[in-house]
Amino acid sequence: MSKFLILQLRPEDEAADEEFGAFLARGGLAAGQVERIRLDHGPLRAVSLEDFSGVIVGGGPGCVSDDPADKDPLEARIEADIMGLMPEVLARDMPFLGCCYGMGILGAALGAPVGKGRYGEAIGGVDCTVTDEGAQDPLLQGLPGQFRALVGHKEAVEDLPEGAVHLVASSPCPFQMIRAGENVYATQFHPEARGENFAQRIEIYKHRGYFAPEDAETLTDAVLAEEITVPERILHTFVSRFGA
Repeated sequence: MSKFLILQLRPEDEAADEEFGAFLARGGLAAGQVERIRLDHGPLRAVSLEDFSGVIVGGGPGCVSDDPADKDPLEARIEADIMGLMPEVLARDMPFLGCCYGMGILGAALGAPVGKGRYGEAIGGVDCTVTDEGAQDPLLQGLPGQFRALVGHKEAVEDLPEGAVHLVASSPCPFQMIRAGENVYATQFHPEARGENFAQRIEIYKHRGYFAPEDAETLTDAVLAEEITVPERILHTFVSRFGA
């Protein structure tokens, strides 16, 4: 099969390496089956999407909805690079899986409102429910109708983008997974993450406004107590389906 393109938005080495390892492990991918690009290392070079089986976009500390005047210059450039790729992804109906930050990217690319006022979620586990349309989606067929997933985000898509399909919901954040076309997906939850992954991220991001720093130990204990098994099956199915 051709390789998957993994685009990473995290500027912290430890966080980027942990996330990359999780994508490989939970996706059933070998290092030789992917091309990894860390966008914090430099502007996105010209890539030919036809050379890849699919695109996976990781999370990051940036927010699409932040005022452009207030954005960190590096985060603004990373966001611009990803947004610049989305028209071709959508036009090709390219297999694409955006994770957490990727939901905001896809929502914004489709013209949906993305903001911090309604559906942000504190770090931890959340109950997710597969919609009727989601139960018919190839990535979700055979999965339980309800499952636990790990979340932690300040912004969220606030309305279903026009033409998109609503696949998974939760009570705190209705748009946990959506699809555009037949092959372009985004999840608000982290399909690559187990409790140990979030424990590392809590330590790395405890001063980035997701939670009060003094709550880090309590949050770490909570995520390590979670039994998260279904979200990674979605990632694995994405890889299996489009990498065949």
